[in-house]
Amino acid sequence: MNRKDLRLPFDKQAAEEIAKEFGTPLHIYDERGIRETAQRLNKAFEWAEGYKNFFAVKATPTPVILKILQEECMGFDCSSRAELAIMQRLGVAGEDIFYSSNNTPKRDFELAIELGATVNIDDLSQASAFKDALNGGSLNRVAARYNPGSLKSGNDIIGEPTEAKYGMGINELVESFKQLKRENIKEFGLHTMVASNELSVSYFTDTAELLLEAVEQIEKAAGITISFINLGGGFGLNYRVDQEPFDVVAAAKEVEQVIEKHGKKLQVYTEHGRYVTGSQGFLLTRVQYVMEKYKTYLGVDASMQNLMRPGMYGAYHHITVLGKEDADLTHSYDVVGALCENNDKFAIDRELPEVESGDLLVIHDAGAHGHAMGFNYNGLLRSAEMLIRGDGKPELIRRGETVDQYLQNIVWPS
Repeated sequence: MNRKDLRLPFDKQAAEEIAKEFGTPLHIYDERGIRETAQRLNKAFEWAEGYKNFFAVKATPTPVILKILQEECMGFDCSSRAELAIMQRLGVAGEDIFYSSNNTPKRDFELAIELGATVNIDDLSQASAFKDALNGGSLNRVAARYNPGSLKSGNDIIGEPTEAKYGMGINELVESFKQLKRENIKEFGLHTMVASNELSVSYFTDTAELLLEAVEQIEKAAGITISFINLGGGFGLNYRVDQEPFDVVAAAKEVEQVIEKHGKKLQVYTEHGRYVTGSQGFLLTRVQYVMEKYKTYLGVDASMQNLMRPGMYGAYHHITVLGKEDADLTHSYDVVGALCENNDKFAIDRELPEVESGDLLVIHDAGAHGHAMGFNYNGLLRSAEMLIRGDGKPELIRRGETVDQYLQNIVWPS
């Protein structure tokens, strides 16, 4: 029994019209679905006064989509100078920016401070660079990132905390806050994120428990008061049809119970990206060749540079053959792109209806960490992005890259 919602915001006819106008491969997003998911997350945490999800910009750094999320009362989690620059262009207020980076250059700290963002310190060695950037000025909020080490297991995407480059243990956090409390900072917070795309509700309950225990230890040892926590991201998507969707209501309720148990009044933040836009984005690609080798391959016009996850770590993405949604799954295919790398595969031994050259395929759940992770290896170009508005009309929100744009920054030999 399928538990995954495989409904699309377009049918075969609409997709053919979209492909004719915008070309393929093409990233398509569903505005209605994005808004509904954002509202679902906000409602689940409505018990937490002042709650805000700082959407992870790295997941989908497309300004039109970010504007939609701003309208849905979300803030933004930034991790680079360019993402902070997007915030400037969009006119996002500092209170709605959470800057969480690692190996952070001083000038990036300076821009985050200038914007009035909440700065999240990743390592004790960066506390001094942050203080230099602050240069005697003031900032409303500063957090530090907690890595629980062997107290918590991670998952395949982020890895084990003891092997992760992110965050600090308790001793380093205490020393960081001792240094930071000498600066003109109004509020302190604690952040953590130790897994990505996690479907177990209890995982986040345990994480909240660890975070609250750390708050108590740090406050006592560093002589500070922590007024807010950021539980990070990590709410997962059921990429496979036989997976139960993540129960965001249950997860939020259990976090509430943990906080109540500790009797601590804290503002609660999160930074979910994938959960908000992941299932609301699709990669539309056309079959160019059906190739018979030792196996049968579907050569499509998208490649790994349009969606890296399957080639990067074998991630599963469901595939729909438009116009054949109800046909029997009679054939086994590897769905491949054109890169000169053998891991340029969207699916291996995937059971699909019989596919012919010219068929349109939809690769599901490409709305986060899809276009954003694109690259230009083999000289392949970044695809366009379009949005299906709430009224069903398609709108171009990022133009596809051209060969001239790809070549423009090259210094040519004389």
